[in-house]
Amino acid sequence: MIISLFIGLSQPVSAQTEGTQKGKASWYGSKYHGRKTSSGERYDKHAMTAAHKTLPFGTKVKVTNLANNETVIVRINDRGPFVGNRIIDVSEAAARKLEIRGQGTGLVKIEVLDTPSEIASAEGFKFNITEFADYGAALEANQDFTAKNG
Repeated sequence: MIISLFIGLSQPVSAQTEGTQKGKASWYGSKYHGRKTSSGERYDKHAMTAAHKTLPFGTKVKVTNLANNETVIVRINDRGPFVGNRIIDVSEAAARKLEIRGQGTGLVKIEVLDTPSEIASAEGFKFNITEFADYGAALEANQDFTAKNG
């Protein structure tokens, strides 16, 4: 994970914010639980989160296991995967729901549902959420701003 974080931070990140992708998904769990992700958040194996190479942090995506049609909605908070031709690394909780935990990987389709700016406008933010390192920091700043300014 540390190596993938280093690689992830050094790779250019394009602003892919829409559309669908099909490819291989993998997952990560207990070994990384509590460690910082590329966004600065702590990884929580019980949360519905994921790592993607290019989608902005805070983007919500629908992940569908093409073998069984199980779906989850995850929030991108990390960079990766950097193994083979995988397109997304989901949390352990998401892997359980998708039923890919046992085999380690699965063929999936991912669909972008919300980008950070769409999330910001939907929740009434008064600033650009993409200026923050992570979604949690933006939410905290919004609460502080709202408390001070109504």
